[in-house]
Amino acid sequence: MEITKRLFGQIDGGTVNEYTLTNDLGMRVSCLDYGCVITKILAPDRSGTMENVVLGFERLEDYLEWSPYFGTVVGRVAGRIKGARFELDGQEYVLDANEGANHIHGGKKGFDKVVWQAEPLEDEKSVGIKFFYYSSDGEEGYPGNLETTVIYRLTNENELIVTFEAETDKKTLVNLTNHSYFNLNGNLKRDCSGHELQLDNNGFLELASDLIPTGKILGAADTPFDFRSGRKLSDGIQSSDPQNILVGYGYDHPLIFSKQGENKIRLCDDESGRVLEMTTNQPCVVLYSGNQLAGPFSISGVPARKYLGVCLETQGLPDAIHHPEFPSVILNPGELYRHATTYRFFVQ
Repeated sequence: MEITKRLFGQIDGGTVNEYTLTNDLGMRVSCLDYGCVITKILAPDRSGTMENVVLGFERLEDYLEWSPYFGTVVGRVAGRIKGARFELDGQEYVLDANEGANHIHGGKKGFDKVVWQAEPLEDEKSVGIKFFYYSSDGEEGYPGNLETTVIYRLTNENELIVTFEAETDKKTLVNLTNHSYFNLNGNLKRDCSGHELQLDNNGFLELASDLIPTGKILGAADTPFDFRSGRKLSDGIQSSDPQNILVGYGYDHPLIFSKQGENKIRLCDDESGRVLEMTTNQPCVVLYSGNQLAGPFSISGVPARKYLGVCLETQGLPDAIHHPEFPSVILNPGELYRHATTYRFFVQ
């Protein structure tokens, strides 16, 4: 196993580096110290061919100009916060309204747009990178000085283990996730509509017209949102369900796991044989099928288009601060926020 480092670009007078983790089987994960962006994951298909299975750019300039959160860590709070404001202990905090009247993914300069400190890690079982960022009190409107650590570890079992930890000196909100767009076809040969997704969910969050959760958990049974027996993403893309139509014909919804604790997600592509199995300690996964993925840019030479990648954002429930019935995303001084998600790649 090895770790390599190369200069990827420059921003604000400083450098941005790309680190590549390689295991003994030849699987590779590349990531930046800018936004903890995962730029590439090279995983084998059933014939052993190594190909990239995430969406990313070759140049930092493209990330700065075009990226819809490709491969980033988003925070302090993933997803949308209604009205770009919230209240804690009687005090109102006003956030950056960077999506209409609402706040999304940590604001105009969230965790995805800052340079993190990086430290290589290596032991007998894995190679990795430890990222650290100090978010000062008031940054993007959030209270508290927040110390955040993100670790990416690659094992010889073709597992990418991602852990997030955070501590604060003042009551605040924390809900972190990785925003990689997966395409298991490899090298973007096809879109993701034929991918099959399976996870144990009884329900999903209903969204209003601004894509903010209404607070209502809808039953998934007999809908395109029931993934307990597995279903292709095309079911939602082609669906006449108002919730699928609302988000641009597809998915952009929090799927609620049926049980608390450790949960599994399975995404597979029959043609390549690739399977991604995720294990997480989070209460939900936001499934986004790339319905809005478009623009005058290319991704590794492939023009951007809808459904070219699928996001599986393991996290707490979006806009939880406005819904007391949702699991809390409040972090208090003296507490440790910890989120762990493992991505295992294999073939069938």
